[in-house]
Amino acid sequence: MRVNIILMAILTAFFFVCSAVYTIWHMLAYDGRVEWAGTLGLALTGLMAGLIGFYLVLVRRGQGGHEHPSDRLDAEIDDADPEEGHYSPWSWWPLGVGFALALVFLSPTGPTFLIPIAAVLLIITLVGWVYEHYRGNFTH
Repeated sequence: MRVNIILMAILTAFFFVCSAVYTIWHMLAYDGRVEWAGTLGLALTGLMAGLIGFYLVLVRRGQGGHEHPSDRLDAEIDDADPEEGHYSPWSWWPLGVGFALALVFLSPTGPTFLIPIAAVLLIITLVGWVYEHYRGNFTH
């Protein structure tokens, strides 16, 4: 995970430098006018890489600073199995969340009356996914 954090820091710096160089280059070429689409696109890409790196720092700190098995040269493939998390292979809720999100993001481009319906569907599927282990055969 340490390598991923370093990679995200390098990408963050790279995209911010690219954003600055792009802005200056465009201003020199076009009489001091700023081209906002490229400048903001590169800057926001750098910001996203920084947020991912920050998240990885918090995850590593939450794990007590232990190295992930993929960072060790002597690790086996099976070393990472129990540390990755708990997933439900039988769950249909992620599919419902995906469809609800697709409807949320597509409805502003067409039938806008679907926005509240999609929002309600998204909330229902998210709640179902979060609480699926508190009902039925898989309760705690």
